[in-house]
Amino acid sequence: MDRLKDGWFSEVNDLWPGQAMSLKVEEVLFHEKSKYQDVIVFKSATYGNVLVLDGVIQCTERDEFSYQEMLAHIPLNSHPKPRKVLIIGGGDGGILREVVKHPDVEQVDQCEIDEKVIEVSKKYLPEMAKSYSSPKLKLHVGDGFEYMKKHQGEYDVIITDSSDPDGPAESLFKQSYYELMKTALKPDGMLSCQGECLWLHMDLIKKMLTFCKNLFPVTDYAFTTIPTYPSGQIGFVLCSKNPDTVFREPIRRLNDVEVQQMDLKYYNTDIHKAAFVLPEFARKVLRSQESVNGSNNGEANGSN
Repeated sequence: MDRLKDGWFSEVNDLWPGQAMSLKVEEVLFHEKSKYQDVIVFKSATYGNVLVLDGVIQCTERDEFSYQEMLAHIPLNSHPKPRKVLIIGGGDGGILREVVKHPDVEQVDQCEIDEKVIEVSKKYLPEMAKSYSSPKLKLHVGDGFEYMKKHQGEYDVIITDSSDPDGPAESLFKQSYYELMKTALKPDGMLSCQGECLWLHMDLIKKMLTFCKNLFPVTDYAFTTIPTYPSGQIGFVLCSKNPDTVFREPIRRLNDVEVQQMDLKYYNTDIHKAAFVLPEFARKVLRSQESVNGSNNGEANGSN
């Protein structure tokens, strides 16, 4: 609550030094410390209801879809038949909402450690949390690490919707977590994880992609724009156990009717492909070895 002052919320954090996103607050709707973190929901003047965990914006009603749709539909449309999906985190329900839209998905297991986030999202972010009633869902409240240890080789796609690498989500950015996901995937399985910001966390992203390339035959990095995340951008780390995967060329291509039927507001086939085109400063760092060692993204000669 110390970040609420004079009617404004400011997102101040050491992960993005020297800058802060601020939103005008109309009303604080909820504030409570859960077992794991500080949870706030406030009604903003221009971005609808806003969920904040440990002082960091997780989602707003106005722009959440750009993150949820891309993190979910890039891997789902890159897999030939994503029948069984695991979501780690994602307590606000946004990723779940997108996953159950995919016609091939038959079962979704979701593992969220903080039940309070689910409870609050159902009440204050109903459009995001509406798919908690889906018959495809099996919800597990608990630690994703412990859950995956007991579910080996089960999943076509694993999606990790985590907060930033500070506090409860810190372990989700380490090699041991990716090793565990690898064992939980089927032989042709793939994963999609929140991959931080190119403008702020290049060293972390490079480190993650380096160990991913040692674990998986195919890795890649994409990003989306979203105004209320630090620097207005967030990325996705993508890995596949299938050496024939080409994340940049979706297997399932959506026509305009399908986009409308799925109520997509950001994702389409063109934006899927464009998401892998990195700005030059990032391309030099993250893909500098592709031309020397061969691409690790499923293309012999990546166009990026």
